[in-house]
Amino acid sequence: MELAQNPLSLGAIEPSWFRRVITDRSLLADMAHAAGGPFHVVFAPRFARNLRAFTDVIASAGVAGQVFFAKKANKAGCWLRVCAQAGAGVDAASAPELVHALGCGVRGRDIVVTGPAKSEHLLWLAVRHGCLIAVDALDELDRLLALAGGDERVRILLRVLPDINPHSRFGLDSDELDAALQRCVQQPSRVSMEGFSFHLNGYEVKPRAQLAAQLIDRLVHARALGLAATSISIGGGFAVSYLDAETWARFLRESNETDFHAGKTFTHFYPYHQAPTGADMLAAILAHEDVCGEGTVGDKFARTGTKLLLEPGRALLDGAGCTVFPVQGFKRRGDYGIVTVAGLSMSLSEQWKSSEFLPDPTLWPEMSSDDHEPTGALRCCVGGASCLEYDMLTWRKVALPRAPRHGDLLIYPNTAGYQMDKNESEFHGLPLPPKLEVTLDDQGRFRWRHDNSGDRP
Repeated sequence: MELAQNPLSLGAIEPSWFRRVITDRSLLADMAHAAGGPFHVVFAPRFARNLRAFTDVIASAGVAGQVFFAKKANKAGCWLRVCAQAGAGVDAASAPELVHALGCGVRGRDIVVTGPAKSEHLLWLAVRHGCLIAVDALDELDRLLALAGGDERVRILLRVLPDINPHSRFGLDSDELDAALQRCVQQPSRVSMEGFSFHLNGYEVKPRAQLAAQLIDRLVHARALGLAATSISIGGGFAVSYLDAETWARFLRESNETDFHAGKTFTHFYPYHQAPTGADMLAAILAHEDVCGEGTVGDKFARTGTKLLLEPGRALLDGAGCTVFPVQGFKRRGDYGIVTVAGLSMSLSEQWKSSEFLPDPTLWPEMSSDDHEPTGALRCCVGGASCLEYDMLTWRKVALPRAPRHGDLLIYPNTAGYQMDKNESEFHGLPLPPKLEVTLDDQGRFRWRHDNSGDRP
């Protein structure tokens, strides 16, 4: 079987730690032996670097602010320990997420609780630990006011329904915001209204900058009503690039159904190359001109003494993890092959969004020591070990340097952001892949350990 001419290779942007791990035969082999199946690899120093990039942008803009890690993006505890040590915050949307953050050392005052119609237990815990709570509805505000008592007031943000997304099920419309503000004014001993929050779909700079500027004006009005009104949260949705611009453009231009197993087609893909990304996107938001013509949005935050809050998830996890699947079998089908791996496509969540996780996996080891192994590269799709026809980790016929064999590993890059946990399943009674944390010792050597804080508190 020969490799088709000019295959559409989608090599991922690879951080240096990732290259070191996949070229270290003993480290990866030991991890695979210990896991006994598929496993996730996480690297907290990369997360810490991404976090510093965001906080550096805030500081350089002369703005007061705080970054809250959107915990839903990955369940590992190592990220939470970084947040605790750095004084960063955590965005929790369930009682287990809140308890996990507290258990990893994050202080209640550094946790923002988000999500719609929160459970009574979550609200009670959040109030008790002094968390900041993003209120999504008037009845939720009433429930919080009923929980308030003692010396501590309930700390809240009011989540805004954006005009550009009027059909969203989240947030308060203009009339509801006015009603909520009046209730806060009437209950000063029970509630501290600390500001507004929003979340926009997509990855555009302009609408985020414009809405932030508008809400600062509303915040100033709230202060005139006697409310604390200190902060604006611009939510998450900070872009990430998995591929370089040329690679992504070529794929969009040249790919067709013949590049996918069974002629599979898709209506959309995640934008695997974007610009600006991560902290650079935050810098672009703050540098955007205020429509009122009074400098930039960052200037407006600074001038009004408004604290900037943000809740990135994927962008903090960019380059901070990968997922490893042991090869269980291989068969040939015409001009390509089908690889079956231990584990399920549910551990690569993009596959369950009517889409495809496109960055190429890496075959490990790259070269086989078997003299009888046919040489030459070939294209392969990748399926999971279930009885489901559509349990596919990779529909695309990816280029591999040789035919995979039982016991080889396929390593999917940059999976920490939403790929590891979002659609995980113990289908067929298979255990969830463990998270193995890679660390550096004092001599700069890699070591690994289980993420002992676990996926649950």
